Amino acid sequence: MWTPLLRRLIDSPRLARRLALVTSDTVAVAIALWAAFSLRFGQLWPQMLEQVTWLFPVAILVSLPVFHALRFYRSLIRYAGAEMLYAIVKAVTLSLLIIIAIWVFSHGDTVPRSSWFIYWFVLIGLIGGSRLLARDVLRSELMTRGDRQRVAIYGAGAAGVQLATALRHSTEFRPVVFVDDKRDLRGSEINGLRVYSPSRLKKLVQQREIDGILLAMPSVSSGRRRQILDALAPLPVQVLAMPGLPELASGAKRIDELREVDVEDILGRDPVGPRGSLLERCVRGKAVLVSGAGGSIGSELCRQIIQHAPRLLVLFEHSEYALYAIERELNATLRAKGVNVEIVPILGSVLHRQRVQRVMQAFGVETVYHAAAYKHVPIVEHNPIEGIQNNIFGTLHVAQAAIAAGVETFVLISTDKAVRPTNVMGATKRFAELILQALAQEKSSTRFCMVRFGNVLASSGSVVPLFREQIRRGGPVTVTHPDIVRYFMTIPEAAQLVIQAGAMGEGGDVFVLDMGEPVRILDLAKRMIRLSGLEVRDEVHPHGDIEIVYTGLRPGEKLYEELLIGDHDAPTEHPMIMRAEEEQLAWSQIDAYLERLSVASRKYDWQDIRAVLKEAVRGYTPESDIVDWLWLARQHEASLH
Repeated sequence: MWTPLLRRLIDSPRLARRLALVTSDTVAVAIALWAAFSLRFGQLWPQMLEQVTWLFPVAILVSLPVFHALRFYRSLIRYAGAEMLYAIVKAVTLSLLIIIAIWVFSHGDTVPRSSWFIYWFVLIGLIGGSRLLARDVLRSELMTRGDRQRVAIYGAGAAGVQLATALRHSTEFRPVVFVDDKRDLRGSEINGLRVYSPSRLKKLVQQREIDGILLAMPSVSSGRRRQILDALAPLPVQVLAMPGLPELASGAKRIDELREVDVEDILGRDPVGPRGSLLERCVRGKAVLVSGAGGSIGSELCRQIIQHAPRLLVLFEHSEYALYAIERELNATLRAKGVNVEIVPILGSVLHRQRVQRVMQAFGVETVYHAAAYKHVPIVEHNPIEGIQNNIFGTLHVAQAAIAAGVETFVLISTDKAVRPTNVMGATKRFAELILQALAQEKSSTRFCMVRFGNVLASSGSVVPLFREQIRRGGPVTVTHPDIVRYFMTIPEAAQLVIQAGAMGEGGDVFVLDMGEPVRILDLAKRMIRLSGLEVRDEVHPHGDIEIVYTGLRPGEKLYEELLIGDHDAPTEHPMIMRAEEEQLAWSQIDAYLERLSVASRKYDWQDIRAVLKEAVRGYTPESDIVDWLWLARQHEASLH
């Protein structure tokens, strides 16, 4: 009987709920006033009540406006707590003092003082009790709604308890158990929820019909988080996580703003703390230019650079929208933090050497991070001329502009695909490294160095956003080859290490970032599917949710990547950064190769282009035929004639 009424009350408009509270308070005032005299004189309807009948409308007309003024009807009943009781005491006391003043001013002190006290006490009890009762009934109704997911909270510490408390009011999740590694907590009850060992999770999922697991460990190390996620992956439940400590501390996220498990959680490792002196050596108080400032790496470099007080930051970007987006984001960040860094957005191409040089000279640029490049392997493989122009000649022009402008430090963002490349993109990036190494031998005032690393998570070319979208659509998830492996690193970690590596450059250095262990892409796809609460569909599980389809290696794609061309590397003052010891070419050789590449590109002689790349770049062994779209079109046209 009560359930439909409660559902109607919960789902009714706010105005209707407020009117219900006003009606309830009106009745409470009348009952309290009657009780004040009935209890005082020990009679159901004492004679004095007839003398003070007009007090009933006065008490109601005084009390309700006071309650409204003290925001009685704006707070939500289901969140009522100690603060509400304090507000009730204050409101009832204030309204009673006004009622007493009106009575004394008009009739003198003819009402027993104990009656006023009884009225005060009874009204607090009625209003407070009615609200607490309503709160408990509403919470109970919300807790028993069938559409809430039953979840286990992993972590019974302070964060887990706060999360459980917050979710009491949730219409989406219903906590049923805690899970925690600490032995001393097991078997105890916290907020009415029993704490179990993680080893019992498999049985709990079945016995308690658990739909999801919420990670409530914002301060746990990345390594430990990865171990926990590996253990949870086989369970047929969705895994969600609380925001991290920085987001909670800054107020950017609430404790109950749960998110999908990021790949950073799955692959994460404990970061090595940055060295402040290295981060600031080429940034603090300097004019810094980032080419490709709107890209994945370039934009993160900009975010981290402004944290270390540069005098000026030049955003050099050829995409109008990307430039607009990063400028707007950086300026918003600076305003929020009250930091004053001049941001200069420059629209331009790295192929326009004169414009790049004039920009550097006009703003007195002292440090350049060259992140502008075409990095998508299959796209560059199908459009090799543009890849060569942007990655090779673009790097050459920016480097020469830096020398002419007297730039102190030039850092090239390179890639592991430059090592024994099988594709045009990797070959062009290794050629770009060779250019800087040769220029460094010419003893200019500019220190050149390059930083080489693997894939960054959630970048524009990463498989991670693709997998996430495919899972969201219900599959299939596409993997090129069952044995393909890749190195992964988060974008913030990579950008931070790039800045530190650049500070250690002496001239012509190739720095290699420690990428950790390589990851099998098939295993990554499976873990992402399972942590979404779904099952992989295969021969063993034909009725699973998401199928994995193998599409075959794309043109120029390798099964695995390497970070070193030779067998030698040397440590640096940072444990995550190594200095590679690799062969170099003289500038005269590089210059000759550049001339040949330029001529071949103008003639669109792809065979000569490939020959130059093979001669210049050690280990370049293209594994596919020429797949340049225009070359193929011309060959097809020639075959018709």
